[in-house]
Amino acid sequence: MNALTSAPVTESVIKTVSLPLPMLHRSTRSIFKRLLDIVGSLVGLVILAVLFVPLAIAIKLDSRGPIFYAQQRCGLHGQTIVIRKFRSMVQNADALKALVSNEAKGAIFKNHKDPRVTRVGSFLRRTSLDELPQFWNVLIGQMSLVGTRPPTLDEVSQYSEHHWRRLDVKPGLTGEWQVSGRSAVKDFDAVVELDLRYQTLWTPWYDLAIIFKTIYVILDRTGAY
Repeated sequence: MNALTSAPVTESVIKTVSLPLPMLHRSTRSIFKRLLDIVGSLVGLVILAVLFVPLAIAIKLDSRGPIFYAQQRCGLHGQTIVIRKFRSMVQNADALKALVSNEAKGAIFKNHKDPRVTRVGSFLRRTSLDELPQFWNVLIGQMSLVGTRPPTLDEVSQYSEHHWRRLDVKPGLTGEWQVSGRSAVKDFDAVVELDLRYQTLWTPWYDLAIIFKTIYVILDRTGAY
């Protein structure tokens, strides 16, 4: 949970797979997408500022530990970034992970009733409020509003060569997986298919469509767990 500075993906991860040559997806060169990211992230950070105090108090009263959870993730072309979330699990969640069964298939981890999730954390996840601090990553250009969710270093260490294609775009706060039933999609290869579908169909207007779909999913209370 310690934050580290951005750096290329670690050598131990690289050695686990023969990396394909990275491709520069057209979305990474889009001025419209970048402007949308800047405007959207500024709006998101205003919302974060408004909600920070009540959310911080609720997290601290609910369970012992810090307000934020920081973790290394892989971004565009495997570059390591640090993301922060409002903490939704108990303080020693990483150490307890081995005790929780993985209901997903492949290089993702999902458990519908993960005992490490706190009461407040469950609410934060359903409403996606735990993701608010990542608007900072969007503002500084490490992430985008729409893309593929940034994987953990542990997940990337399990990648086959074709899985790396999902990192040809900037990681996003939301994406095809989120609006296609994120919690119901538990097969990593299906997640990769959704990510590659996004890359194929991408246009600036497609990003806007996914953003509006994401808002609907959140308001419909079908968020993640």
